[in-house]
Amino acid sequence: MNEIGKILVVVGIALVIVGGLLWLGFGKWLGKLPGDVHYTRGDFSFHFPIVTCVIISIVLTIILWLFQRPK
Repeated sequence: MNEIGKILVVVGIALVIVGGLLWLGFGKWLGKLPGDVHYTRGDFSFHFPIVTCVIISIVLTIILWLFQRPK
């Protein structure tokens, strides 16, 4: 049970840090990168941030890879 508690504390601290950075304006570029799909026609608007999703996925993969412990 100690391992689960430690993991929850680390995840909570990481969420607070990321939330604080986004709140301070660090993520203004999120969703506005070249390659993100935005289509507007009349009253219809469609937005799909594909490049932003790929970059976030790569960053999270690297972070999780760095914290991975060999067993």
